[in-house]
Amino acid sequence: MNHLSILIIDDEEAQLISLKSFLKRRGYEIFTASNGPDGLEIVQKNTIDLVLTDFRMPEWDGLTVLGKIKELNPDIDVVVMTAYGNVESAVKIMKSGAYDYLSKPVDLDELENLILRIQEKRLLIAENKLLKEQLEKKFKFDSIITQSGEMEEVLNKAARVAASKATVLIRGESGTGKELIARAIHFASPRKDNPFVVVNVAALSENLMESELFGHEKGAFTGASQQRIGRFEQANGGTLFIDEVGDIPLSMQVKLLRAIQFGQIERLGSNKTIKVDARIIAATHRDLEQMISTNEFREDLYFRLNVVAIPIPPLKNRKVDIPAMAEYFIKKYAEENQKPIKGITREALDYLMKYEFPGNVRELENMIESAVVLARGEHLTQRDLPPQLQKVSERAILDPYNIEDGYENKIHAFEKEMITEALSQTNGNQSAAARLIGITERHLRSRLEKLGMKKGV
Repeated sequence: MNHLSILIIDDEEAQLISLKSFLKRRGYEIFTASNGPDGLEIVQKNTIDLVLTDFRMPEWDGLTVLGKIKELNPDIDVVVMTAYGNVESAVKIMKSGAYDYLSKPVDLDELENLILRIQEKRLLIAENKLLKEQLEKKFKFDSIITQSGEMEEVLNKAARVAASKATVLIRGESGTGKELIARAIHFASPRKDNPFVVVNVAALSENLMESELFGHEKGAFTGASQQRIGRFEQANGGTLFIDEVGDIPLSMQVKLLRAIQFGQIERLGSNKTIKVDARIIAATHRDLEQMISTNEFREDLYFRLNVVAIPIPPLKNRKVDIPAMAEYFIKKYAEENQKPIKGITREALDYLMKYEFPGNVRELENMIESAVVLARGEHLTQRDLPPQLQKVSERAILDPYNIEDGYENKIHAFEKEMITEALSQTNGNQSAAARLIGITERHLRSRLEKLGMKKGV
């Protein structure tokens, strides 16, 4: 049975019977009424998806029925049937909020196609609503994984600014999650039901940047075969996230400043000013203050963007987050790749904790995804991780600022590294190696045995 309930309102009994019979055979749930007030009462007492109403009826005409139903529930689709199918009536019907109109006598094939279009539209709306709910859940502040005090401050600040219209500048190294914070701000704001539009200016050439941001008219340049709206217009009523704003050339910065300052843009090839209402969130990994001093970035644009600044710390400064993030990414990619992976070994996690992650969270995620795909067991081991982690882990013990390994372990590791290097430089000659580091050959042999090093290493 079709999951669509339809109410037919018509004062002609023959028409009611004919449409009811036709639609019932196609599996729709049908209600009927011979006048507007009775129809409205049915809508009040039942879940109705679509109303087919006659235009000319006693008591209430079709436009009155349309108005009262939309006032009661704007999500109900209304189609007006009229024997007076002139252009003026059609325009008035559509302007009043009807989904469409049908001329009487009603063409049943046309009616069926119209109902199918309404079903598709309602399904699309339901899917979009579900997707939006999933996105909102995914990008809620409390869904962002962190145990770090620094990141808690970031999230607290972002949550406080979300309800405002203030422009936000998110700063941090590549891969720290600047877009994730921007999306969280949007979905926690009053604009959450409107678009979140992303533009990464670093990926655009200077020639394309103006068209991408502000749009263009047909014929504005070679290849502009039709009008195109830009990201500012796409984000109208919502949020525009400008990623890597520090990469915008000076020639474009003044136009961006005007758009932000006055909420006005002009499409390329047009002199017409268009008002836009887009909340701006910008992000950069660059030192804008240094760029201002070298005349690479406009100071007035900087002040417009830097109303609320949110700096995101690199992952190496919040390693406390690595275990929880690793667990999250393992679960995510194990499900995606249908791998029976339950977690990560203590040794493998230790390798992750000792790595500096120059690529930040993005590098950690890519690393875990690769390990999950290649893993053979139920837990990720150090063998599943990239080779550079093993080298880093082996040398981390030599770092004097990393005191987790303890005094004895560090002294032995340093001694082992020193003897290995000496033997390497002397092609394994122990006498020469001992002289190189200033000890006797007997002492060297004693240390080799003590440290468990093979002869001639």
